[in-house]
Amino acid sequence: MKAVHLTRFGDPSVLGVVDLPDPEPRPGQISIDVTHAAVGLIDVFFRQGLFKDQEGLPQPPFVPGLEVAGTVRALGDGVTGFAVGEQVVTLSATGTGGYASVLVSDQALVISTEGYGIDPALAVAAVPNAAMASLALTRVARMSAGESILVHGALGGFASAFPGIARQLGASRVVGSVRAGKLEAASATRLPYDEIVDSAELPDALHGQTFDVVIDPVGGAVRAGSLDLLAPSGRLLLVGNASGDWGSLIDSNRLWLGGVTVSGFSAGSYIPAHMEELRPAAEAALRAVADGLAETEVDVLPLADAVTAHERMESRSVNGRIVLTP
Repeated sequence: MKAVHLTRFGDPSVLGVVDLPDPEPRPGQISIDVTHAAVGLIDVFFRQGLFKDQEGLPQPPFVPGLEVAGTVRALGDGVTGFAVGEQVVTLSATGTGGYASVLVSDQALVISTEGYGIDPALAVAAVPNAAMASLALTRVARMSAGESILVHGALGGFASAFPGIARQLGASRVVGSVRAGKLEAASATRLPYDEIVDSAELPDALHGQTFDVVIDPVGGAVRAGSLDLLAPSGRLLLVGNASGDWGSLIDSNRLWLGGVTVSGFSAGSYIPAHMEELRPAAEAALRAVADGLAETEVDVLPLADAVTAHERMESRSVNGRIVLTP
């Protein structure tokens, strides 16, 4: 199979296309002929070696890639409910392996997209993230119908899944924030925001609005300022750190004085402990995407352009998602 491979941590130039043996599914696994592989910030962090000292996270050599779409190639022993040729999307159980023409995934992580009429490029760009957004909003933030939502980094890969799921759950108002350089793209987005504002102009740009739930994939100064944007009993949900500011701290005294909650959500830590919740979240995600609630911008590049994709991710010049096709 063709695959993007790295043998050491480093800048995007460490990525190269090679030929590797086709992986075979073990019992309980499904092999997939990959048509599209999403490029995520977590792929960049893994390539950089940001988590190299954390047990169980990828060490070279490996093939990056967490999310893929494609068709079922072969079923491992004991797998039921899927057929060869069926259209699917999946997360990789290891967080790697997606930038390839074949991926093996655990059955529990594979989602059929048959019958939904979703383009596979949009499916890989939106369905896994929408499933994670559903889990984050319902299980961690405990969002209720009628509540208001603010999403920072509103056009980003994961962030862009939240407005559609929030609408599906009955949000009364959904507002996004972006940095000034992305305001033009924000004005043209089809994502279901009521309004998108300049994050540098917060809180003034909101004219006194506060929110029941604030989603923060950005970190840094945006995260610290989010406490001022929470309504009484509001919840700040941390879902990433795109700013790269790993030293930012939150004053815990403000939590009890303001009666607010700060929680974290990471797919890598949440899903293994709550596998039974994944299927309902996937069904909610499929409905949201099929209903046009996750029309994020998708830029499709050939697998050979993985270096370019990672350079663009690092420069933060992406509005939506980049998807690689073998």
